[in-house]
Amino acid sequence: MKFSTAAWLLGALVFTAALLSTSQAALADAKSVDHGGTYVGSVVVEPGQTVEGTLNVLFGNATIEGTVDGDVNVVGGDIDVHGGNVTGQTHVISNAVTQTIVPWAPSAESYGSYQPDHRMWWRIAWDVVALVMFLIFPLRSRMALDRLEQHPAMATLGGLCGLVAVFPVSLLLLFSIILIPLIPVEFVLLAAAVFIGKAALALLVGRRFYELLQPKSTPAPLLALIIGLVLLTAAELVPVLGIMVTLLIILVGLGAVLLTFVPDWHTVGPSGTPPRPVIGGPPMPLG
Repeated sequence: MKFSTAAWLLGALVFTAALLSTSQAALADAKSVDHGGTYVGSVVVEPGQTVEGTLNVLFGNATIEGTVDGDVNVVGGDIDVHGGNVTGQTHVISNAVTQTIVPWAPSAESYGSYQPDHRMWWRIAWDVVALVMFLIFPLRSRMALDRLEQHPAMATLGGLCGLVAVFPVSLLLLFSIILIPLIPVEFVLLAAAVFIGKAALALLVGRRFYELLQPKSTPAPLLALIIGLVLLTAAELVPVLGIMVTLLIILVGLGAVLLTFVPDWHTVGPSGTPPRPVIGGPPMPLG
């Protein structure tokens, strides 16, 4: 993989992460809360909403339009009881005080209501696991990729059957008493198969996408894997639709890995040996 391509890809990843984080912060001026706790950034208690417990706000404003059944503590901001009610005490250390004591402390205006998108970071963590599984089991990943290309529908069906069979197999191991220690092993193998399958699917998606942009060239496997993981993660972050995408990734990936343990009838003959190659060439002369 050339350095220019790697640098371009790394820059795209950083830009995508920054864009998602910025858009997450710009969705609203204040985060609506319905329970007590500690929050970073401005929050609002909606009208008719009752918050149980102490509400702590750091570097933001607390707008109380409902009821807080407890104390409200604000550091680096202000409290606005706008038609609401606070049953406990209110304590405020204004932004001016915090800036005087700690000059580099963020202000309520600059910090806003930024809340990190934990879904995105979890997805990135799972992508890293899939990348590691590809590096550990490259042969199995390539075999799963081959099954995906040849039998996508059967891979989906195999993944569905594999998920359905998890709990019956666990019950059989449980009832056997002796094989109970194998239950955790079963779930570890299941998780490994899912991540290897996701790596194979990302390889396929990344390679197709790269070849769509560069029809005359084929990407390196690692580059195709990273591109595919970025595309799959972006699809998984789409509201509502992302759940279906995640489920499809699990089914297809798991099924592709399970198919790698089944001989492929396109490459293996009925007797278990490779079929003879088809005789080609021009027809033989008759005389």
